[in-house]
Amino acid sequence: MLSQNNNALGIIFPNSYDNTVPELVTERTMASIPFAGRYRMVDFMLSSMANCGISNVSIVVRKNYHSLMDHLGTGREWDMARRHGGLNIVPPFAEKGVRIYSGRVEALGSILSYLENQKEKYVVMSDANIAINYDFNALLAAHQASGADVTIAYQKTEIPEGRKNDNYTLTVDADGRVTELLFNDYRPGVQNLDLNIYVLERETLIKLVKDATSRGLIYFERDILAHNVNILNIRALEYTGYVAHVCDMKSYFDENLKLIDEKNLNALFPKESPVYTKIRDDNPVRYVNGSSVSNSLLADGCVIEGTVENCVLFRGVRVKKGAVVRNCVLMQDTVVEPGAQLDCVVTDKNVRVTADKKLSGTESFPVYVQKNHTV
Repeated sequence: MLSQNNNALGIIFPNSYDNTVPELVTERTMASIPFAGRYRMVDFMLSSMANCGISNVSIVVRKNYHSLMDHLGTGREWDMARRHGGLNIVPPFAEKGVRIYSGRVEALGSILSYLENQKEKYVVMSDANIAINYDFNALLAAHQASGADVTIAYQKTEIPEGRKNDNYTLTVDADGRVTELLFNDYRPGVQNLDLNIYVLERETLIKLVKDATSRGLIYFERDILAHNVNILNIRALEYTGYVAHVCDMKSYFDENLKLIDEKNLNALFPKESPVYTKIRDDNPVRYVNGSSVSNSLLADGCVIEGTVENCVLFRGVRVKKGAVVRNCVLMQDTVVEPGAQLDCVVTDKNVRVTADKKLSGTESFPVYVQKNHTV
């Protein structure tokens, strides 16, 4: 990891997009959804901050955060187990009189006293609904060079189907200044999609949140940025790297399977910018005689006796003799018993598919099996 960046602190909002994947967040946040075999969604943003030397990070949770707390622990894997700064998980009702927040302004309002007591000049903020390997130092440098009040990271892309009713897009002039911030843009084709990654001075953020709170406003983008686009100097920085958007069950299924392609895998996990996660000491994948595995991504601890094709298997998955698993995403400790056949299936953690069962979905509508269930 790089040396500590004393100029910036990080804030991550882990619950912002829970409503887009209700099946996966009954007992967890968006940030703690398993992804890419052995990671959680929060790992990508938190690792990006750690790799850029941002070692003072607050995660402002709203609900269902026990799984996230268990995963993050003290923050040791991200080098954030520190006496000063480090990883700070802020639960609801952290301050007297604070209720569970609805929007980003209310969330920031609940940690105003914390923000006022920090020393860093800048704040970087993000959600946890995308898997990305992001260079926050480049964002901070662009922000400082432009003299902006706020700098937004965006991607030129078509709006993902699962975010058609929950997105912000930007209109950017030749100088990189944002002239419009639109909510749920109806226009088809490639747009400047807001990645919900922002940087601004800490004192500016405090002032904006206090002003918005006094007016009863709750949404950072819609109530603060969009309404003040002609007053604030809001700049945009395009991101051209790999981004996995998780915004519904289909996108979760698709984005995991895209990582079977080595090109996509290397783009999300470059050697010079590693992604860290909670360590689980386990054996390497065990391929039993007679097993068959092709075009798949398997995490440590898997035991394969049957057939696996075009799949992403998380830690500890067992595919027993005679079982056939195709085009599937199987989360941690899933067991597929002899003779079972799975096609286009997503299983949550600790699922058991009993012998000779057949589960089949489609690429556009994968079957989902809930956590701890037996089929």
